[in-house]
Amino acid sequence: MLTNKGKYGLKALVHLAGLPPDATAQSMEIATAEAIPKKFLDAILGDLRNAGLVVARKGKNGGYRLSRPPSEIMAGAAIRALDGPLAPIGCASRTRYRPCDDCGDVESCSVRLLMTEVRDLSAKLLDGTSIAEMRGRAAAVIEHYTYHI
Repeated sequence: MLTNKGKYGLKALVHLAGLPPDATAQSMEIATAEAIPKKFLDAILGDLRNAGLVVARKGKNGGYRLSRPPSEIMAGAAIRALDGPLAPIGCASRTRYRPCDDCGDVESCSVRLLMTEVRDLSAKLLDGTSIAEMRGRAAAVIEHYTYHI
């Protein structure tokens, strides 16, 4: 399950994707626009900066911006940076594998096999969806409802 940290991180990245090239946004601006608690957002932006997804600029015109074009930042990378592996359970994780204490046969465990498929499908979708695409989907919905109302 996506945590609030992951959800807010994606919202912040999509917000930053809407800025003009090389423009920055301060965390208070993002927090207000996206209804994210500022203190929590500051920690999230720090994690995204450490993961190389955003850049922080200090000074009068300081703030945050994406580290590269939004078409090159994938949702999966952001979620992994904030929430860890995409696998719903430890025994289905590729990077943080942990066998279950109650499992007698990891290879034939029906739960692990299903959760491995869930992991793979989730990774395919999230690693194939850029922040630019997320922003575009939201804009298309807004345009659709604005045009049809």
